Amino acid sequence: MSGRLSIDFGTSTTVAMLVRQDGRPAPLLFDGSPLLPSAVFADADGDLLVGRDAWHSGRVSPERLEPNPKRRVDDGTVLLGDREVPVVDLIAAVLRRVAAEAARVSGAPVGEVTLTHPIAWGNPRREVLCRAARAAGLPPPALVAEPVAAADHFVRTFAGAVPVGGCVAVYDFGAGTFDASVLRRTAEGLVPLASEGLPDTGGLDIDAAVLEHLARAGADRDGDRWRELVTPATPAQRRASRQLWDDVRAGKEMLSRAATTVVPLPAPGTDALLSREEFDRLAEPIVARTVAALRAAVDRAGVPVADLAGVYLVGGSSRVPLAATLLHRALGRAPTAIEWPELVVAEGALAAPPPAGTPAPPPVPPRVVALRTRTRSSPRRPSPCSPPRRPPAPSPSHSPPRRDGSRSWPASARPSARRCTGCCSPRCSCWASAGSPRPSRSREAGRPPSAGWPRSRARRPPGSPVPTWCWPRSSRWAVPAT
Repeated sequence: MSGRLSIDFGTSTTVAMLVRQDGRPAPLLFDGSPLLPSAVFADADGDLLVGRDAWHSGRVSPERLEPNPKRRVDDGTVLLGDREVPVVDLIAAVLRRVAAEAARVSGAPVGEVTLTHPIAWGNPRREVLCRAARAAGLPPPALVAEPVAAADHFVRTFAGAVPVGGCVAVYDFGAGTFDASVLRRTAEGLVPLASEGLPDTGGLDIDAAVLEHLARAGADRDGDRWRELVTPATPAQRRASRQLWDDVRAGKEMLSRAATTVVPLPAPGTDALLSREEFDRLAEPIVARTVAALRAAVDRAGVPVADLAGVYLVGGSSRVPLAATLLHRALGRAPTAIEWPELVVAEGALAAPPPAGTPAPPPVPPRVVALRTRTRSSPRRPSPCSPPRRPPAPSPSHSPPRRDGSRSWPASARPSARRCTGCCSPRCSCWASAGSPRPSRSREAGRPPSAGWPRSRARRPPGSPVPTWCWPRSSRWAVPAT
């Protein structure tokens, strides 16, 4: 078995770090780069191509390319060409490519695996990630939230700057999601204090804002051509649209280093000049949302900004200079950036993962509430949780009785029922609060009737039937027939 492997499956790129047998961690290289494009291409033979191979093949058949599988985690299946591909298979193809490269470098299969995920992901999304790992042939993975892994990396890198008891803020701005977290360093490790997530905000949204700006500027000259680029319908139009998105992203990355850039457009002679000032104006509403989310996380944690040991930039989109500018303006302190913010999460997860083999969170089963149907030879005894009823009309199936004695509810007035536990405690919602109308129990319980029943006396008398149904207090009982 090879050493430990950590994988940061991102929206745009995937990063993997491997601890080799000599104990040294190192990033895996894919075609000479530590950044593996997360794109997946489904060819005509049913095979799934990953990374730059997927991008290259996608230029020929863009309808078979999924550039961002992470954004489709809730979709179940994705239509690529003429067939539907499960999202689990798309993610598994990326993880399988990482596992193959790790085995090639170390000369043995992967031993332990840690996967990172956005802190806002719930059990269903994390279960998809774990199922993809199993489909890729990886061992049961341990899961680590991305901000936790990033903070662990910075604490180890700047150990003197974050003492025990100190707090750090992590600004994780990726291609498709944003996470902001505040963590405290203890003797045992890092403890999250507060977090805020924006699952629909990332660098791709900045690309979309720039593309929309270019479309507005070019619609006056060639409106039909721009409509084809924005809403492509044919393979040729999709190919041109994909090329335009790539050029916009390249221009955005260039503006992180230069004051101006030129975005080549499909129509000849219509290249667009984009300046840093113009780009900042387009990106500011999106970046401002991320800064507000980080500020909200700091406020929820109850930690003064002056007491933070550091504000750390993570993710490829944090390279945008506007992010550091707005953070400095909002917090009054400069954030800390490193040379490769894309590698921080994977390296941090590798340094301090949870125990290997942590089981995946079980999927949350749907809650199904069904009415019980049964046949009785004798009349049904009244339930203390049901309203008093008059002689019911014959009904072939059982349904909770209404206050007027009927057993059928109009669709617009039918309340939702839930099974009563039979506790009839003061906290049970089947009893009305003091002073509100309630079902009378004087006949079966031997108590004098009253207009209300204090919650402190809401007990089921000995010998009375066990409650079968109870209704939420918000349900409206039918007005008795007069």
